[in-house]
Amino acid sequence: MARKLVVVISRGFDDERASVAWSIANGALNSGLDLSIFLVSAGVDWVRKGAAGAAHLNPFDPTMGDMVQKVVDAGCTIMVCPPCAKSRGYTDDDLLDGVVITGSGAMHALIQEGAATLSF
Repeated sequence: MARKLVVVISRGFDDERASVAWSIANGALNSGLDLSIFLVSAGVDWVRKGAAGAAHLNPFDPTMGDMVQKVVDAGCTIMVCPPCAKSRGYTDDDLLDGVVITGSGAMHALIQEGAATLSF
């Protein structure tokens, strides 16, 4: 059984730490970890349809769009904080397919199952 990892991302387009977070998330996939993402604050912007496509925060990492899409394509759980989405006017229709707007209880359930967490 794969070990679980939840990566909490609060950084958006103006902070290179977001690139680090998505890079580490991609590395988790490459390592066979059962990856989930929980997006809060400006981090929710990464999964708005079309938003990450042109972003490239770190020239040594793949593009942000490529890193986000790899996580989506792998079928990982990507959760978005409801108040964070609401404050930006985002609904399910604004977000990439498969992304869910859900409260932190979903993340807490993963932690109770033994998931490790990393926060950026």
